[in-house]
Amino acid sequence: MALTPILTAHWDEADSFTVAGYTRHHGYSAMRQALTTDPDAIIQLVKDSGLRGRGGAGFPTGMKWGFVPQDGRPHYLVVNADESEPGACKDIALILANPHALIEGVVIASHAIRAKRAFIYIRGEVPHAIRRMRAAVAEAYAAGHLGTNIHGTGIDCDIEVQPGGGAYICGEETALLNSLEGLRGQPRLKPPFPAVAGLYASPTVINNVETIANVPYLVRNGVEWFRQFGTEKSPGFKLMAISGHVNRPGVYEAPLGITMRELIEHAGGMRDGSRVKFWLPGGSSVPMLTEDHLDVPFTYEDMAANGTMLGTATPMVFDQHTSVVKAVARWLHFYKHESCGKCTPCREGTFWVTEIMHRLEAGHGQAGDIELLLDLCKQIAGKTFCPLGDAAATPIPAALKYFRDEFEAGMHTPADELFPPAAAFVGASA
Repeated sequence: MALTPILTAHWDEADSFTVAGYTRHHGYSAMRQALTTDPDAIIQLVKDSGLRGRGGAGFPTGMKWGFVPQDGRPHYLVVNADESEPGACKDIALILANPHALIEGVVIASHAIRAKRAFIYIRGEVPHAIRRMRAAVAEAYAAGHLGTNIHGTGIDCDIEVQPGGGAYICGEETALLNSLEGLRGQPRLKPPFPAVAGLYASPTVINNVETIANVPYLVRNGVEWFRQFGTEKSPGFKLMAISGHVNRPGVYEAPLGITMRELIEHAGGMRDGSRVKFWLPGGSSVPMLTEDHLDVPFTYEDMAANGTMLGTATPMVFDQHTSVVKAVARWLHFYKHESCGKCTPCREGTFWVTEIMHRLEAGHGQAGDIELLLDLCKQIAGKTFCPLGDAAATPIPAALKYFRDEFEAGMHTPADELFPPAAAFVGASA
């Protein structure tokens, strides 16, 4: 299946991130069209397109916009650019190369939900992206694309770029809202949902960077054009940041429905002497798959049918030199470190699981460790305020399903003996 460069079509141009470079390729034409269109008609357009959230959950975007009540309170749009998921590296690239697509999408989305103020919340550890976004916003104001009475339409839209709180948990939408309000980044109990009581207790829509950046192209080209890509249940195209043991890791834009085998081919194939051992479709918080699943289409429905999730569609690929136990231990260490500590199952469970994983990695496993791991995962999953607990409980059951023998070997043999780190470098240069 061929790649479909749309969001990425002009990333190789030296001025792609400037207002001049963006405008040269029909930039801001969709905004001018949308600002003279009834907001409800825009929401219906997005519903008809089938655009789903590109941040991981895959919730229908138009439906989310439609939840916002018209009750006289101010409305807000919040763009979630707190990209912190291990393996996910597409939104920051989009901000650096094509920030004006995001700004145009923000103006259109804000008009659709009747919001006059929007926030772009960017991971605090990427100051270069924050600077790039703030420069683009300043350019948009200077060109009249933001502010009061945009291009004489009577529509107002202001954007504030906010650095993130430096925590993975702030990527969870309600923890993000707390952080925006100057509070500690911890998740809120739902309901009420943000669409009803979000930022400053007002109706708020929270969307991923890529989701909003899709909107100008959808408005300009229409529903039929958008739905020609992908499948009936997973329409459109997707930024897929492939990393790991491939020759050309990077961001590739492809229609939903492409397979991992095809993506690996676009990425130059596996590094010399390597074969696929296991891979994750969308960051470390989704269950892993194996070489047997390379022909599963990248769609929400097909991934679910195979016991995993599309997630952010930023696949990580690992070859035969990689220890599954060691990889999972690293992910669990991350989740333990990033737990905000609010929920007991997550706070205590991630500590227990990490201790057991490090024990198995060192070859010091104890009788009953595997059963205890599975039991702990059951005690964490679905029992926390936010999905961080679910993310921490997800990798282990899938890893045991496909590679239980490596966990059993951890009872007596260190992972570095089973999979010597030097072998990975030999495979990479063979």
